[in-house]
Amino acid sequence: MPDVPEAPVNEPVAPPTGDTAPAPKKRASRAKAAPPAPAPAAKEPAAASAEAPKKEKPREEPRAPKRASLDAPTRELLHLRRTLDGRRPVFGRQAANRYYRIGRDGTWRRPRGLQSKQRRHYGYRAKIVRVGYRSPARVRGLVPSGFRPVIVRTSADLKGLDAHTEAAIIARTVGTRRRLVLEEEAQKLGIHVLNPIEQPESEE
Repeated sequence: MPDVPEAPVNEPVAPPTGDTAPAPKKRASRAKAAPPAPAPAAKEPAAASAEAPKKEKPREEPRAPKRASLDAPTRELLHLRRTLDGRRPVFGRQAANRYYRIGRDGTWRRPRGLQSKQRRHYGYRAKIVRVGYRSPARVRGLVPSGFRPVIVRTSADLKGLDAHTEAAIIARTVGTRRRLVLEEEAQKLGIHVLNPIEQPESEE
């Protein structure tokens, strides 16, 4: 038989190495390019800003203080007076629990009877008013906020007050129309009113 040439065997081809390897293809990026940053605004020259007219702020009215400005010793005495007020007993009038006409007003009269048990300080009777129950003289007559109350009837009375230590009490004889005018003037002067008709928004 004639010799038959053998079929060529497919040998595995090794991947190209070194310089002979082709460069990988780059995929086109689908991401959109970021928009350029806005340019910074140009600053105005200092001379132009200086020439611009300045807006005047509206003049604010003086605000009335809620508490009086007191020195340290007076504040301590005011605190002591609050403590003494809590310890002070209720001074009941003799026979106030027996007769309505005596006990209805809460008034005080000194017991004078020779056989009065209250006058002789029996323990089961009400206490008698004595000078030892008084408040310190320096803060006597001040309201709890520290102001010294002054009765006001006209606008001239308001102008003579010290806004830091005195407060206005509008007299009960003043009508509503004039009372509102006095309250408005006191607000302009920065004076605290102890018995206002209209309560400020901050104090409601």
